[in-house]
Amino acid sequence: MALIHGGDTEGFYMEYGYEPLDFSSNCNPLGAPEGVKLSICLSAEKIDSYPDPLCRRLCAAIAEYEAVLPQHVLCGGGSADLIDRLAYARRPGKTIVTAPSFSEYERAVRNTGGEIIYHPLREEDGYAVKDDILNRLTPDVDMLFLCNPNNPTGLTIEPNLLNKILDSCIRADILLVVDECFNGFLDQPGEHTLKFRLKDSRNLFILKAFTKIYGMAGVRLGYCLSTNGELLDAMRNAGQPWAVSSLAQAAGLAALKEHNYIEETRQLIRSERAYLVNALEALGMKVFKSEANYIFFRTAIPELTGRLRSMDILIRDCSGYIGLSAGSYRTAVRTHKENVRLVNSLSACIKEI
Repeated sequence: MALIHGGDTEGFYMEYGYEPLDFSSNCNPLGAPEGVKLSICLSAEKIDSYPDPLCRRLCAAIAEYEAVLPQHVLCGGGSADLIDRLAYARRPGKTIVTAPSFSEYERAVRNTGGEIIYHPLREEDGYAVKDDILNRLTPDVDMLFLCNPNNPTGLTIEPNLLNKILDSCIRADILLVVDECFNGFLDQPGEHTLKFRLKDSRNLFILKAFTKIYGMAGVRLGYCLSTNGELLDAMRNAGQPWAVSSLAQAAGLAALKEHNYIEETRQLIRSERAYLVNALEALGMKVFKSEANYIFFRTAIPELTGRLRSMDILIRDCSGYIGLSAGSYRTAVRTHKENVRLVNSLSACIKEI
């Protein structure tokens, strides 16, 4: 199996026998909250019982947290599981994805026989989604995926444009899938979500996850929001009934109570993102605007990932993304001590060439 995502710390460990400093995945640098860890330990007492296949307690808690109805929530084994279920349930034909963006959308659609149409994002626009995408939203399109903020660029879609896109999708009967998995890291997350329009449209489908914001990548827990009950029912039938373990459900319930942790995270990301942007620019990197917990940049340093790997640091080589070329990279924003180590290592790489 080809590893097309970051976070391959296991491969590093198998090669060197110790853990690297991982900037290649974009999880919360604070790690999972202690309350989440404790909930997993306590739930282990009941691992001899099957988990609730409907995740009823968790869906109710998510509904309260998101201010939606419980029947409009579906949980899964991470957002990737829900993307797969959506593709198998919907069986879309022509599907638009922006380029660059998260590769799982394309993989899931192609696996179900769908056709991918790329909407290129331009470097001269900072890889921002612009209103020219509205011209692509015609009745022959089945589905549109938008990542907001986008991965790997960390840039949000201007809210007014996002609403226009939804309006166009409603008129053309296109399912708009908005991936908000990194929304929680934004300074003003409420300004960049479409969840308040769920009640207006069955054409809107929102993806969320505990993976990144709560540092729970190993737990595998995500959810989606939609008022299209038929679609959610079809998604339930598109996968196994026990997709979310009892440990993951307990972790999710505990995570939703971690309000101070979320605010602490946003403060850390805000200050450390500014530090990293300034430091990378001072080293001569071309840094693109980011609003998330990761930074996209370009550099001519040859074999950068290999050089940093030899210094026990992983970053994400983005040259494999559709629409990007060699010299494109993404780094997570971590703690100040860790970010200083990355900057010093990048400086050492420059001195080597």
